[in-house]
Amino acid sequence: FVLFCSFAAWREIPLYAVKLTLDAATAHPALFLSEEGRRVTWQEPCQELPSSPERFVSIPCVLGQLYVSSGRYFWEVEVQDAHSWDLGVCRNNVARTGRVTMSPQNGFWVIRLYDGEYWGLTSPETSLTLKEKPCRVGVFLDYEAGDVSFYNMTDESHICTFSKQAFYGGLRPLFRLWSSDSGPLVIVQVEENTTML
Repeated sequence: FVLFCSFAAWREIPLYAVKLTLDAATAHPALFLSEEGRRVTWQEPCQELPSSPERFVSIPCVLGQLYVSSGRYFWEVEVQDAHSWDLGVCRNNVARTGRVTMSPQNGFWVIRLYDGEYWGLTSPETSLTLKEKPCRVGVFLDYEAGDVSFYNMTDESHICTFSKQAFYGGLRPLFRLWSSDSGPLVIVQVEENTTML
C-alpha cells in the first residue's frame, strides 16, 4: 500500500478513458440509478427488485459495466455532494451476501469517506490525509502492474495506491453509498478511448 505517487508519473503512462455506466443488475435495492446509468443515489424505501446472484444484498453497492482483465484504464467520479461513500474496484466474483469485509484479501481495492475521514480499506484500515476535499476522484487501474491508484482531481494530488496486487480474473468498478443522507455519486462523462498522456 503506497501513500505517495505523483500525478505526473501517472500521466506519462498511456491510460484509456472508459465511457462508464452502472450495472443495474448488481445494484443493492436501496440504490437508485439514473436513466443514463451514471448517477447513483440512496432511495427509501428500498425498491422491489428481482433477486439475482449478481445483486448486492448485504452492502449497498453497485458495480460499473466495465470488466477489466488486462490493460490500463481510468475514470472519474464526482463526489462533491456526497458525504459517505466507498470507491474503487473489486473482483467480479466478490461476495454479495452475508458478512462482507472490504479488503484486498477479499477482492476489494477501495477507499472510503465516512464521518469526514478518509480511509484506505487495507487490513487493518489505513487513515488517509487529504490536503483538500476532492470534488472529483480519479481511479487509475493498471491490471498488469497490479496497481489501483486514487487521485484528487481537484488539485491533482495523490490519495493512495494499492500497488503490486495479485489480480486474477475480471475486475469491476465499485461504488457504495452509506445511507439516505450520503448524497449522490456521479460518473464523469468522458470521450471513450481517449488516451491520457
